Amino acid sequence: MTTAPAGSSTTAIAPAYGDKVIAVETAGSEPIPDSERHGSPLQLLWTWASPNIEFATVYIGVISVLFFGLSFWQATAALLLGTALGALTQGILSLDGPRFGVPQMAIGRFSFGYRGNLLPSGVNALVAGVGWFAVNSVSAAFALNTLTDLRPLPSLLIVVAAEVVIGFIGHNFVHAFEKYAFPALAVIFLLAGVRTFQEADLGGSGAGGGIGGFLLAFSTAWGYAAGWNPGASDYSRYLPRTANRFRTVLYPAVGLFVSIAIVSVIGAASATIVAPEGATPTAAFTGHLPGWLSHLVLLAIILGAVSANALNVYSSAMSITSLGLKLPPWLGRSAIVVLCGLAGTAAAWASLADAGHAYEAFLLVIAYWVGPWLGVVLVERWRRARTPDEVLSLRISDRSFTNWPGIAALLTGIVVSVPLFSNQEKYVGWVPERWPSFGDITCLVGFVVSAGLYAVLRRADQPASA
Repeated sequence: MTTAPAGSSTTAIAPAYGDKVIAVETAGSEPIPDSERHGSPLQLLWTWASPNIEFATVYIGVISVLFFGLSFWQATAALLLGTALGALTQGILSLDGPRFGVPQMAIGRFSFGYRGNLLPSGVNALVAGVGWFAVNSVSAAFALNTLTDLRPLPSLLIVVAAEVVIGFIGHNFVHAFEKYAFPALAVIFLLAGVRTFQEADLGGSGAGGGIGGFLLAFSTAWGYAAGWNPGASDYSRYLPRTANRFRTVLYPAVGLFVSIAIVSVIGAASATIVAPEGATPTAAFTGHLPGWLSHLVLLAIILGAVSANALNVYSSAMSITSLGLKLPPWLGRSAIVVLCGLAGTAAAWASLADAGHAYEAFLLVIAYWVGPWLGVVLVERWRRARTPDEVLSLRISDRSFTNWPGIAALLTGIVVSVPLFSNQEKYVGWVPERWPSFGDITCLVGFVVSAGLYAVLRRADQPASA
């Protein structure tokens, strides 16, 4: 029998927020009480599918062919493999939402301690609220610019306003927006995919990317999918603790995998078509489409970017509330969303001039920190599988709880993997500099090093049930 998390209510109290859609959510990183729990795991399907039916997903397929030198079929294999691994862990981590009722980065206190969790929570706030927010806003701004001839900066500001409003309202409105965006996005991108495959040169041999290019594409796809992992339970934490466990794993994993797999493979196919000279990234993707479909795709790119950034700015705010800092009353979740949106807008504005290469570097950097973080988190999750929920629930809010092996393993994984194996435009590590065929396996090395070291340090530090 599952015990209610600390801070939750087991009495029949009328919900203040409940399943209201047009209501500003006030909850932060504290456990969601029983009276506020609602919904079903099915909602996680479209919540994780809609944000990935967008141009950023298209572009991981594009760069696999154009930048990493792979053929269409090589790129497809790398994209599917990397996406599958990232989607699987998304489903597993979603289980802790109904169990504890707190955001994913608050659950990280098990792995890193209350104070130690400041580091990964702070990094995720920057990655989601600034990095990803900028990437998606830029693609939407280019689409709006292409569609209307409105200059890029005003286009950017219009898109950002919509993204921040959705995140500001909160959890229920985010889920509702993703639900209604899903069918429109799916139909439009499938139509574009059919036309793209009709004109694509799928039999080309690529530009000789080899194993190195394959590993770069794999890391990019894995980083893209696993980049959502630090926000997994943010959107499952309102589910009742009795929610079906299998479906809680299945729906987010399927939503993430299918959307990324299909859209990124369409992107890889589009990269084999000669683009109009001097076209923006979005115009290059739509250049071969008939006018009516091109306009629909541009609208879908805008809608998809808004869908993704609603989650990014929301999860960034959740990460900040998970820092455990004593913030002034006026600086609640909604106000933090606005501040994250402003920071992300500044980063997007700065990257408008060279969006393509900035995006490539950003995707690889995500994998660099997510790999070690995920290694520690999964090992810790396995170790506490038999620890009673009442003990774990108290640990989440225990400011004195420490776990030095988690931070040590996380930092070691990063310090070992990045200098040795990084392979991108800004920095080439020691191994790929001498043996380029290694590509970029930084994320895999970081994951293995951090997971292995954490398991050893924890075993030496205290028993598994602690």
